[in-house]
Amino acid sequence: MALKDERVTLAHGGGGRAMRDLIEDVFTSVFRPDGMEDQARLQAAALAEPGARLAFTTDSFVVDPVEFPGGDIGTLAVCGTVNDLAVGGAKPLWISAAFIIEEGVEVALLRRIVASMAAEADKAGVKIVTGDTKVVERGGADGVFVTTSGVGVIPPGRDLRAMNIRPGDVAIVNGVLGDHGAAILAARGEMALSAEIASDCQGLGHLMEAVLVTAPGARAARDATRGGVAAVLNEMAEAAGVAIEIEEDALPIRAEVRGMCEILGLDPLYLANEGTLVLFVPEAQAEAALQAMRGTEAGRGAVAIGRAVAGAPGRVSLRSAFGGSRIVDMLVGEQLPRIC
Repeated sequence: MALKDERVTLAHGGGGRAMRDLIEDVFTSVFRPDGMEDQARLQAAALAEPGARLAFTTDSFVVDPVEFPGGDIGTLAVCGTVNDLAVGGAKPLWISAAFIIEEGVEVALLRRIVASMAAEADKAGVKIVTGDTKVVERGGADGVFVTTSGVGVIPPGRDLRAMNIRPGDVAIVNGVLGDHGAAILAARGEMALSAEIASDCQGLGHLMEAVLVTAPGARAARDATRGGVAAVLNEMAEAAGVAIEIEEDALPIRAEVRGMCEILGLDPLYLANEGTLVLFVPEAQAEAALQAMRGTEAGRGAVAIGRAVAGAPGRVSLRSAFGGSRIVDMLVGEQLPRIC
């Protein structure tokens, strides 16, 4: 291998041979982009279909720690970008990846992150086509930061937007809530927690394609990342001008996550997910959507958790197991910083 160094130095960001060795040995040898130009040149048959539209998204990832049970910052970066495209009805195709690396980071860590990204991109059917690396002095970052952008194609006729939600539509989630936020909190080791919780970090592109084939009338979907399911439901209710009611008994939350939240005074509805979405579909297609989800690896635990109703626009409420009801509002800040 061309790169002999065990740790990243400022020379690896200087534009010379050391930088070229780092890029070629650690990044392009794994991602295998088409050529080494300053831009990617994108072609896909889907773009030629009349009525097809491009979807574009970007995100930065600063998770602490960069490796955690169930994934790492590389897995997170690819899944996060793929999911942002998929929930809008797009087929994710291409990703760019830019790295800000702190001086002193182990090259072995970079290799693990890159391997995770390549494996997740392959699973999602997307290609990492371009990128960038920057090296900053010690203290100028915190290990590794990753910024990804993604491009996908929305086929003709798809229009998934929160404003499309109507009273009577059913709210569905594809799996358990709060696992990612709980996993990151436990991995930091600050609370002396012994719970073994893995992040739910996973791509949702294949799941969304299965749902949209079986339930083409799906109204809208959002991946529930920062702010959790509570934030997503509030955003969707406000955009659609409807109220949303969810059932406490229907919420899929692991006992370990629920127990951690009780100990620390957290609400699992606000904990981040990285492989969980909220989907709204007309009631007549709800069962079809559930069955489609359950037929995919990412949706085996899919359940309906509530519905949109006529009521105060933007209000989200939770009906408890005892028949009472409480408002589920937006958080002012974040329960946990740097979870993605």
